[in-house]
Amino acid sequence: MDRHTPHIVTGASMDKVVPKKRSRIWLRIGAGVAAVAACGFALWHFAPHGLQVAAADVRVATVAPGVFRDDIVVRATAQPLNSVILDSVESGRVEQVFIRDGQMVRKGDLLFRLSNPQRNIELLRTQAETAQQVSNLSNLRVAQEAGRTDHQRRLSDLEFAWSQASKQHARNQRLAAQGFISQVALEESSDKLAQQKRALDEERARFGLEETVRSGALTEMQTAIHGLNSGLKLVSETVDALAVRAPIDGMLADFHLQVGQTVQMNEHIGRIDDPTQFKLVADVDEFYLNRIAVGRHGTVRQDDKEYPVTISAVFPQIKDGRFTVELQFGKEQPPVLSPGQGIDAQLTLGAPAQAMLLPNGAFANDTGGAWAFVLGAGSNIAEKKAIRLGRRSSTQVEVLSGLSNGDRVIISSYTPFGKAERVELTK
Repeated sequence: MDRHTPHIVTGASMDKVVPKKRSRIWLRIGAGVAAVAACGFALWHFAPHGLQVAAADVRVATVAPGVFRDDIVVRATAQPLNSVILDSVESGRVEQVFIRDGQMVRKGDLLFRLSNPQRNIELLRTQAETAQQVSNLSNLRVAQEAGRTDHQRRLSDLEFAWSQASKQHARNQRLAAQGFISQVALEESSDKLAQQKRALDEERARFGLEETVRSGALTEMQTAIHGLNSGLKLVSETVDALAVRAPIDGMLADFHLQVGQTVQMNEHIGRIDDPTQFKLVADVDEFYLNRIAVGRHGTVRQDDKEYPVTISAVFPQIKDGRFTVELQFGKEQPPVLSPGQGIDAQLTLGAPAQAMLLPNGAFANDTGGAWAFVLGAGSNIAEKKAIRLGRRSSTQVEVLSGLSNGDRVIISSYTPFGKAERVELTK
């Protein structure tokens, strides 16, 4: 190179490759991931977990061991033990009312009177027919007696004539044997005796036949009169039934007839209650149908005193999820009871026993005891869990499986939850 050539400075000899710092990149990635995770946690924390329900709107109970008392309390209604229904056996117009609803009556007391002109006409017609038949029977008997007397007179004459002919023939036989009369005279007396015997036999036969005919006619007439008398008695009873009387002693109830009112046959017009003895009628949840039976015992309480009762009848027909039972008192009943009065009855279904228990609640009916919403430990979120419930009383439910001691369960109605699989309790 010529020393006179100018030197070009490029700086290439000063350039140096500097390596990239990767640690900063990883820091940025980590920061981004942390930010995303924080956002996700915040979204999960603040997002609703299942159906949100105010905690104040539900009942939560804890599973715990205890003594299961196998009894239920039902609301019973007092009703008279003995009642007689009053149904009208005749139709008619109310003419008089002698007793008012709620009054005490004695057996035979006149309650009210009906009027029915048709029944009176039937009574008069039947009486006339009966009187006519009785008159015909009397005339028949008179005629029969007259005929019998006439036959008896003829029979007596024939018997006398036969007796005379018999005696005459006997004399003729003796005379003929002695030769005092001819054989022709003897034959004539014999023929006359035979003729008298035939006349007597014919009259006797005729008398017997007429007696049979007369007896048959008399029997038929008496049968007809007996039928008419029965009809007359029936019609008389229907007329008498227009005046209705109390069949037993007691209190008249549900009786509201007014003068001028028309009453139809078989119409319910009231009842008579025995005011001294009562029974109880209660509606019981259908869940207990298989455990309720005639003969089970219970108690009712009034004025701090208990009175034993026994189930006397069970009516298994289900209506609105309930069936009906009747309870009868033992030797003693509450001194103050009125028809329709409500009273609590405690029925014992079995002996007390140790068990895992929950308070009885609507959830048991809603799920059939097959599952429940169970809260997690220290959580306000309840999830469905399969369980199995056993016996129930008015206050307790027996837990057979699926729950442990200390588990918290929503025991109020699940109907507001719809088809939710998870419930979150909020403040």
